[in-house]
Amino acid sequence: MKRILVWAALGVISVLFAYPFVWLLSASFKPRGEVFDHRLVPETFTFDNYITVWQEAPMALWLLNTAFVTVMAAIAVTVTSAMVAWGFAYFRFPGRGPLFGLVLATMMLPGAVTMIPTYLIWNSLGMVGTLTPLWAQNLFGSAFYIFLLRQFFLGLPREPFEAARVDGANNWQIFTRIALPLCRPAIVVTWLFEFQAAWTDLMRPLIYLRDSTTFTVPRGLKALLDQYGFGGEWHWEIVMTASVITTVPMIVLFFVGQRHFVRGIATTGSKG
Repeated sequence: MKRILVWAALGVISVLFAYPFVWLLSASFKPRGEVFDHRLVPETFTFDNYITVWQEAPMALWLLNTAFVTVMAAIAVTVTSAMVAWGFAYFRFPGRGPLFGLVLATMMLPGAVTMIPTYLIWNSLGMVGTLTPLWAQNLFGSAFYIFLLRQFFLGLPREPFEAARVDGANNWQIFTRIALPLCRPAIVVTWLFEFQAAWTDLMRPLIYLRDSTTFTVPRGLKALLDQYGFGGEWHWEIVMTASVITTVPMIVLFFVGQRHFVRGIATTGSKG
């Protein structure tokens, strides 16, 4: 009986979480007059919206820009955060605790505090209007990912690392050949988290991008909303269709990396 109640509760929660996407998917196959009729099965089923959105907007270019920014951002923050986390977890040096606390303290700074100074830096470098500011900031790591990876590194036994050092391995070889393979689930979790954050990021594209040829998908959706929504003729079916096209890759990515994702979440933070 208890198991039945648990499964029933999980089923209800799953329906609640899945309903918005199912509604969005259904709306993308409806003509304009039926978008908000709240039918999950369209009364009039049409593929015209998917044809129109590719004709009215450079979706392929926006997807390409987004894929480039997202992959570069995810790789940059994963590599740099892993390096810093490994330093805090493995090496013993004076001031390690206070310095790590200072790194964590940066998470308390709201993004709005550093938004203008960061923009001024990129503007002085002549990078405003390009895709570089959208991913290059991740070359300096992330306090959240550093904390997450450090907790995983702390859960690893030190014996394999000490044995490798006795065999003549240097610090870089120990990190790349032993530590990184052992923390693959945490690396995947970090990569997926940042991939999702970069894929859905709208704030930075709104700040740095000017030309539609450099738009990412979220920035392009904002342009479509301005054109076909509030400032246009209320073609919500176009906006819904574009939203579906941009959401599907994230769903596919999650299912591909689900095993590593669940394992990484379950094992991270087991040691402080």
